[in-house]
Amino acid sequence: MGQALIAFLSYFAVSLLLLLAFVMIYVKFTPYRDFELIAHDNSAVSLTLAGAVLGFTFPLVASIYYTQSLMEMLAWAGITCAVQLAVFLVLRRQARRIEEGHMSSAIMVACFSVAIGLLNAACISN
Repeated sequence: MGQALIAFLSYFAVSLLLLLAFVMIYVKFTPYRDFELIAHDNSAVSLTLAGAVLGFTFPLVASIYYTQSLMEMLAWAGITCAVQLAVFLVLRRQARRIEEGHMSSAIMVACFSVAIGLLNAACISN
């Protein structure tokens, strides 16, 4: 039981740190001030960030399940972060509309973030 608890705490703590790091990287990558806009009730920015967080978390969960070490999980987290940034980069032309609060653009970007994250997660299992 002691080894299992240590493994759980290790993976959980590292996962939380990776999620925090991803969020900090992602908000630096976007051309707008995510948290400031969210604080001013910009639901479009909030939805886009939520989609990216889920798009990062699904593959992180898969990497915890399928990999053999924390180092391998860290490698997949780096790949997953790069993939999520690439999704935003491809859809970057929507950034101005998201910043202005247009939900249709936010839904599209969030949907692609989650979809690509799910595909990324499934590929980790192979």
